[in-house]
Formats: sequence, structure tokens, C-alpha cells
Amino acid sequence: MDKGELIKTATLAKLKLDEKEVEKLALEVSAMLENFSLMMEADIDGLEPTTQTLQQENRTRSDSPGSSNLSNDLLERVPEREDRFIVIPNVI
Repeated sequence: MDKGELIKTATLAKLKLDEKEVEKLALEVSAMLENFSLMMEADIDGLEPTTQTLQQENRTRSDSPGSSNLSNDLLERVPEREDRFIVIPNVI
């Protein structure tokens, strides 16, 4: 990548780069662009697009109600309650 293009891009991104950073970043961006150009040469005809690298199905559990005693079990464990309500300290 040309240093002028890099400085212009950095300015648009509101980045402040010193000369040493510009030189280093120019080499690194150039290497990335070369890798991208190599990727463009790959033959991808006939390949289906994918959304992820591993084609797995979601692992979900069935949506079924749990124990009907769960709420009662939880209410029995609270330190203080009134009927089916949990009593908490006043917060101002």
C-alpha cells in the first residue's frame, strides 16, 4: 500500500501515526493485500456459500415445563415471605 493512501486512510479513521508507524503499517497492509489477491485466484466455482465453517445443527432442548413444585421449593427456601411473595428490605 502506498504511504500516501495509508496516511489518507488513517486520517479518515482519525488515527495519528508517526513516520515509524506509517512505514511498519504500510508493509503489513501490503502483505495483507497480497494475501487477499492470492485468495482471489482460488477456484471457487461450484462451492456453496456457508455461514459457518462447521455444519452443525443447533443443540437445543425441548421446551417443556419443568417440575410444578419448583416455585414452591424456591419459596420454601427464602428467609422471609408473605403468602407467595418474597419480603425484601426497603430500599430508598
